[in-house]
Amino acid sequence: MSSHSKRDQFRRPDHANETFIMTTVVGSYPKPKWLHRVRELWEDEENSFDDENWQEATDDAARVITDEHERAGLDVLVDGEVRRNEMVEFFAHRIEGYEFNGPVKVWGHNYFDKPSVTREVEYGENWLVEEYEFAASLTDRPVKVPITGPYTLANWSFNEAYDTEEELAYDLADLVNEEIEKLVDAGARYIQIDEPALATTPDDHAIVGEALERIAENVHEDVYLGLHVCYGDYSRIYPEMLEYPVDEYDLELANGDYEQLDVFKDPEFTGNLALGVTDVHVAEVESVAEIKENIKKGLEVVPADRLTISPDCGLKLLPRDVAYGKMENMVQAAREVEAEIDRGEIEVASTPASAD
Repeated sequence: MSSHSKRDQFRRPDHANETFIMTTVVGSYPKPKWLHRVRELWEDEENSFDDENWQEATDDAARVITDEHERAGLDVLVDGEVRRNEMVEFFAHRIEGYEFNGPVKVWGHNYFDKPSVTREVEYGENWLVEEYEFAASLTDRPVKVPITGPYTLANWSFNEAYDTEEELAYDLADLVNEEIEKLVDAGARYIQIDEPALATTPDDHAIVGEALERIAENVHEDVYLGLHVCYGDYSRIYPEMLEYPVDEYDLELANGDYEQLDVFKDPEFTGNLALGVTDVHVAEVESVAEIKENIKKGLEVVPADRLTISPDCGLKLLPRDVAYGKMENMVQAAREVEAEIDRGEIEVASTPASAD
C-alpha cells in the first residue's frame, strides 16, 4: 500500500472539503496543573498515594487532553503524553538493562535524569499499549502513538555495556519493532518515531536509517509510519533521509521562519511532509491568516494530498490556553486553505498516480 493510500485512512467521513490537509500534533501537551501535584504525591514514598490512585489521575488527565484535541478539530489525536515525564526517561524505566543514578545538568538550571545502559537491553513490560488503548477508547478519531526512537534512546544515555553506541541503537531498534507489533495488534495505525538527537548529530544519519529499517521490518502494510526530527541543519541529512523506510517526515520549520524550506525543493521531496506551522517557542497564538501563509509554504514542497500540518514540536512548555488556541487556529486555517484549493483560488500540483 502506498504512503498516499495509507494517509487517506485518517480522513474523516464527514470531512467537508474535497482537498484533505491532515491536522495533528507532534505529541506532548501542557498537563493539567493538578497533575504535577499528583505526581509529587505519588513519588513521595511517605505518602499513601499509590499506583492505583496515580492510574486514575492520569486516566482523568488523558480524558481532558484528548477531549481538547477533539474539540479543537484535529483529524488525528494524541493523549498529550500525560503519563510521560521525559521522552527518554519514560522508556528507559520500561527497558531492562537501563539504570538510573541521579540527574545530570544539561543546560542552565535544567536537569535530566540521564540513564545508564549497564547490560544488554531487553524488552520487558509493554511500553505504550495500555496508554494507546485507553486514548483510543475515548474517541472515534484516529490516535497517533509517538515513540522515542532508538538512536535518541542510545545517544541520550550513558553506554556502559556496548562496544559502540551504534550497536546499542540497533538492539533498541529491535525492541521498538517489538513494541510497534504489539501496538498494531491493539489497533494503532499511526506510529511516529521521535529522533531529536539526529538534529544535533546529523553525521549519524546512516545509523538512524539502519535503525529505522529494523523498526519497519514486518510492520503491517497499512500502518502509517512517521519520523519527527527537531530543528537543526536539515541540509546535512537531505536528501539522504528520503531513503528512510517511513511514510512521513515531520519537520520543525516555523521555529526558523522557514529559512530552510528551499532545502527540500531540490532534489524533489518524495515523501509525505508533516510541516510545523505554529512555533512552540512563542507563547502567543498565531492568527488564522498567519498560519494559512505557513501552510502555503508547505504547498511549495508537496501537494495538499501529501501534506500534514502540526505545531513545530511538542506543546508541553506552553500555557494550556495558548496551546489550545494554536491547535484551534491551525485546524481552521487548514479547512480554509482546503476550501480555497477546491475553489481554484490556490493553484497546487497533485500527486501523480502511482505505478501500482
